[in-house]
Amino acid sequence: MDDIVDSVDDSVDDKDFTNLPDLASRQLSGSVTAANDELFAERENLIRPDPPTFAAEAFGHKGKIYDGWETRRRREPGFDWAIVRLGAAGVVHGVVVDTAFFRGNYPPEISVEATSVEGYPGVPELEAAAWEPIVPRSPAQGDTANTYPVGDRRRWTHVRLCIYPDGGVARLRVHGQVVPDPRFLEGTIDLAAMENGGRLVDCSDAFYSSPSNLILPGRARIMGEGWENARRRDEGNDYATFRLAAPGTIRHVEIDTSYFVGNAPGWVQLSAVDTTTAAFDDAASWRVVVARTRVQPDTRHRFLAAPDITATHVRLDVYPDGGLARLRVNGELPPRSLRQARQRWWDALPEAHRAAVADQSPTPPA
Repeated sequence: MDDIVDSVDDSVDDKDFTNLPDLASRQLSGSVTAANDELFAERENLIRPDPPTFAAEAFGHKGKIYDGWETRRRREPGFDWAIVRLGAAGVVHGVVVDTAFFRGNYPPEISVEATSVEGYPGVPELEAAAWEPIVPRSPAQGDTANTYPVGDRRRWTHVRLCIYPDGGVARLRVHGQVVPDPRFLEGTIDLAAMENGGRLVDCSDAFYSSPSNLILPGRARIMGEGWENARRRDEGNDYATFRLAAPGTIRHVEIDTSYFVGNAPGWVQLSAVDTTTAAFDDAASWRVVVARTRVQPDTRHRFLAAPDITATHVRLDVYPDGGLARLRVNGELPPRSLRQARQRWWDALPEAHRAAVADQSPTPPA
């Protein structure tokens, strides 16, 4: 199974941090805010969600065109850098610096720094921010997905990739756990959304694409941006299970089959469990949110949830198989869940960011 990133007790296995969401990804609305040099290849390529490619015949006026970020040959002391705003702020568990196809022009060493800032600062403000190392200056190999675990458990909003002295990097992946700002968790929210802290915990099949795509922001634009499993040839059915951002009360659900024309499921069902009061692995603890119902191809379906269901996890069953574009689980966080979210956020803030928040409010939000 792909993207199995969490256990029922919320522990995370750092042995393979790449199963965690890529907080920097363009799919989560990350952006490359600035770079000191990008003469050969644009900095924005760093966070493209697709794997890097190589076209041997692709040359431009400035030289070979690479699918990545590439700086000119440095003739003076120093290093090159690029600042990335994380699409979803959170705790970084590991970084991948992928130098795919950069064989004679990769940086022999890299480092990664991070900062946490309030609001939406411009480049001069970011350059003046308090940056702290999360990956020390370390060796890198060419044409390799170089992995670097991160032990710092504070919450960051931006990272800065430094390459020594220059060269090219195809992709930067910043894997971790989303820690949402609790000031935006009040009212009705999508409890399953990745940007709010929801994540995939289990699935039966992810042959073509992962069900983690179901909880990404926005609408899928093509079939490949959803979840598609293999064609089932037995009597079973496929499913995906998600941990919600926090224990919440479910109000209404959206199950979207857009772009799945000939391979949508025939039927779907959504169930939920509250692991604060019941056992995850006890089938009797799961309650039906949306009963098994027929769905149509290439259609955005909306369903009212069964009343009075509070949940920590939901399971989406598709019968017998087939693809979906998006899943939305809309509801509210009760006061206790909001308090816990505020405390987790406050505890994870670096000191400088915590001081900035405290300056705005005499009473800390925790």
